Amino acid sequence: MKRLAALLALSLAVVAGAAPAAEQALWEKSTLNQILRRGELRVGLEAGYMPFEMRDRKGNIIGFDVDLARLMARYMGVKLTLVNTQWDGIIPALLTDKFDLLMSGMTVTPERNLQVNFADPYVVIGQTVLIRKGLIGTITKYDQLDDPKYTIATKLGTTGDIAGRKYFAKAKIKAFETEAEATLEVRNGRADAFVYDLPYNAVFAARYPGEVGILRETFTQEPIGWAIRKGDPDFLNWLNNFLRVIKADGSYDALYGKWFEGTAWLQNVGGS
Repeated sequence: MKRLAALLALSLAVVAGAAPAAEQALWEKSTLNQILRRGELRVGLEAGYMPFEMRDRKGNIIGFDVDLARLMARYMGVKLTLVNTQWDGIIPALLTDKFDLLMSGMTVTPERNLQVNFADPYVVIGQTVLIRKGLIGTITKYDQLDDPKYTIATKLGTTGDIAGRKYFAKAKIKAFETEAEATLEVRNGRADAFVYDLPYNAVFAARYPGEVGILRETFTQEPIGWAIRKGDPDFLNWLNNFLRVIKADGSYDALYGKWFEGTAWLQNVGGS
């Protein structure tokens, strides 16, 4: 009996010693630890999604995500580096350590979640429709566009592309590499509509009043989240707590108001 008790005590001691060692090893490999050691937070994004990230007239990347990233780096006490990346390669770039955090207005989907982990959503948006000038007043509901006579523009690889093919199955779909290409088709009348996120379409319609119209009714609901590589609970914990803190202290609301409710920043953005 004494022998068994001694063996159990020894086993517990070994397990107790192993647990902190395993936790320390996990922390050593954490992206958050690497950021702090490096003194630099590398954020991956694609500069072309108003108002999340875009270029100003001087070529600088600005936007809601950029301001959040600056605030994040400030809390970490490190410098910020923005890594502009094409959308179709942005998840592979994260997985191959081209940057630490994907922060680019990305919708959380089960398919993407198989490849990356997402922090808690920081915005919830939905898909809307931008329409060409000639359809303003004629088309008032998104489902009126589900007709073979209409051409719907989308951005390749986005949830707008998926929604376009699902909700407008009867229409002709034309997918483009960038938002600028797709919206130009609508402005020039070569496409009847563009399916994309409400914030972007609302801002674009405000920039080109009379040239395009917007149907503000959203027909999807999509949570937007920051993506990180899998197997990193420390970084995920920090990001979720950072979001809670800035929502509680008013920092988040101030930035949201600046980019989603205000329009002053539009004067600093070049035309497309």
